[in-house]
Order: sequence, then C-alpha cells, then structure tokens
Amino acid sequence: MRAPEFWQAGRGALAAPLLAPATALWQWATHRRLRRGRPYDPGVPVLCIGNATVGGSGKTPLVLLLARLLAARGHRPAILSRGYGGRAAGPLRVLPDRHGADLVGDEPLELAAVAATYVGRERTALARMAVADGAGCLILDDGFQDPALVKRLSLLVLDGGAGLGNGRIVPAGPCREPWDEALARAHGVVVGGPPTGPLPAAGDRPLFHGRLLPIDGARLAGCAVAAFAGIGRPAKFFASLDDAGARLVRRDVFGDHHAYRPGEVRRLRAEAGRLGARLVTTRKDWVRLPPALRHGIEVLDVTLVLDDPVAFDRLLAAAVAG
Repeated sequence: MRAPEFWQAGRGALAAPLLAPATALWQWATHRRLRRGRPYDPGVPVLCIGNATVGGSGKTPLVLLLARLLAARGHRPAILSRGYGGRAAGPLRVLPDRHGADLVGDEPLELAAVAATYVGRERTALARMAVADGAGCLILDDGFQDPALVKRLSLLVLDGGAGLGNGRIVPAGPCREPWDEALARAHGVVVGGPPTGPLPAAGDRPLFHGRLLPIDGARLAGCAVAAFAGIGRPAKFFASLDDAGARLVRRDVFGDHHAYRPGEVRRLRAEAGRLGARLVTTRKDWVRLPPALRHGIEVLDVTLVLDDPVAFDRLLAAAVAG
C-alpha cells in the first residue's frame, strides 16, 4: 500500500477529527504493550534500529552498515526481522539460495547477504536461535515499540525528505507514537538524506546525518534508464540514479513490498525496450521478482555514509562493550 497524501506535512487537519477514535486506540495499544512488556535478556548486546513512523524511513541501509561495522570489529552479528511480507512464522534462519521473498520477506534476503538473518513473529525466539547459533550481538530490525528484548542501544531513523509527515498518530498520520515519547527511549537519531523540511529536535541525543551513495553507479552514467521501485519512498531510489549520472526516461512506482506479476515485468521490459533504456530497480525489488524473469534487469545498490563516522563508531563500541 502507499501512504495516503494527507499524511504529508501540512495536511491531515480535516481527517484528524474523523480518525480520532482510531488514533486513540492505536496510542492506547502502544502504551499498553510497552507498559506490560517483560523484556528478555538474551545474554548478548541487542542493538535496535527503529523509527517513530510507519513506512520506509531508511532502516535497512543503517542495519546493513551496523552489521558491517560490527563484523569489522571482530563481532559476530545476527539480524532479527519480522520478515514483513513473508508467510514464515519462524523462527527461521534465512537461506537466500533456498528461500524466496514470499516466505521470508524481501528485506531479510537483502540483509542475509551481509550477516546471519533470522525471521519470525516472536523476537524472543529469534534471539534464542541466533545466540544458539553463535551470534555475539543482535541487530533488531524494527522493534523499537516492542519490549520483547532488553536493548543495549536504540537508534531512531528519520527520513530527511519525509520527517514526521503531518506529525499525527496513525491512522491520522504516519507517527507510531509521539516524538517526545519515542525520543525518551532512544540513544541516538539518524537522519537519512537531505532534509527538505523541518525535522523534530533530537534534544540531548546524538544526531547523525547520512546520505545514500550509489555502488558502482558509474556504469549507468549518461545511459538511458527506465527505473521501477516498490519501496517506502521510491523518490530516494530515483535520486540515487540521478546521483549516478543516469538519464531517467521512465519511472514506474509500485506499492511498498509489491509482489510483481509476470505480466507487469513483461510490460516494464517492453517499455524499456521501446525507449532504448536499461531496466533498473532496487535490490529489495529485485529479490521479489519471479526468478525466471530477473535476467537483464539491473540493480543499483546503495550504501549509507554518515557525516560523523568516528562519533557513531564510538557510540556503537560503547554499546557493545557495555
């Protein structure tokens, strides 16, 4: 699904009164879950990457960065995910050569290329399995509002282009909870991409700014590209192609976690051929394509670069050592 337009900044005022009862129920459920939670300590550091909004805020690039940094320090990280979009109840370790996005979800397939990744509905069970397999620390992909595990470090991710939207709570807006309540449980804030509007204050929490850089994007410089994406904010992917110097001649947008049908892929190929363009998508979209139809569809991978990697590394080191 796509986020409704009234979730954007400066909108939603008319919908808010109508959605007030549902918003109040959402807040009550969140408060109740946090209040009644009895966090389980798996015996290894748990590092949580979460957000205060629903939809794509850019958690995946930060999870990948965290996994690489921890591995470089000699740790053995494992990533825990709910496997959104997949049908696996888990606990299950993701094996990219055996599992598809329909079973484990698209993001876990991308994450599993960097570190051991586990999917399932119960995070406590995932933690137990990962630790039994030898994990020395756990990266919790999402789960900021879930008190299932004792967290050593919790980072809130904000999309610089979206911020908190209209600032209202679901369903009147994109916020999972009030920003001040989320910030009180966080140890730092990471803003992905250049801010295009006002962002909430981080208070006394460390604030990091990051940008997505294309990997091997030079191969697309000056080339006609037909791009398609079904992610939280496709505009970020298109911006990465612009940064790589590609000449975008077509942009197709699908809903987040869209399951591509063969007919859709054939149409995308036909349009790219008509325009004499290379057909390019994101890694997250590529793993959702029917395997028999992936040939010839290129992927533009990106990496997250932080403005102050030294300070971020210190924060990470303290969490793992503490």
